[in-house]
Parts: sequence; C-alpha cells; structure tokens
Amino acid sequence: MVSVGKTSWPELVGMPAAQAAMTIFGERPDLGVLVLPVGTTLSSPGFDSARVCVFFDARDKLGRVAATPTVGCVVEESPSFTSDFST
Repeated sequence: MVSVGKTSWPELVGMPAAQAAMTIFGERPDLGVLVLPVGTTLSSPGFDSARVCVFFDARDKLGRVAATPTVGCVVEESPSFTSDFST
C-alpha cells in the first residue's frame, strides 16, 4: 500500500529536533523518524520511502533542526545518536 501524505516539513527548521520528530510521527505514523547530527553519512544512491531523517546542529545546545526533514533518507551506518520513533 502506498501512503499518501506530507513528504517534507520545512516549517520545522529551527525547532528542537526531538519536538520536530514527534510532530512528524504524529502527522505520519507510517514513517520511521531518525534524529541525526548534521554530517551523518547517508547511503547513496538510495531512497527509503518509509523513513524521514531529522538533522540537528550538534553545536546548538537546543539541538535545533538544521535542514528540512524530507521522506527518503537511508543511513549507511549507525550514528552515535539516533531516535527511531516508529517503534
């Protein structure tokens, strides 16, 4: 079954990453949401239509979202900080 719904969240840029992840999961519970520091290596080419990565600025003490969360990220290796809100 193909899910039809929102695929990006530009309005979350600047929001604390954990809050942004919960917002995404609340709107699209069919997606896995990963919270990752900016600079995490992603697989290329690759697209995972069941996952959204929320990249945060690790230098920001509030851990604010640094880029528009968009459906389709594929993580190459386990980052040091990951929250998967789909489980």
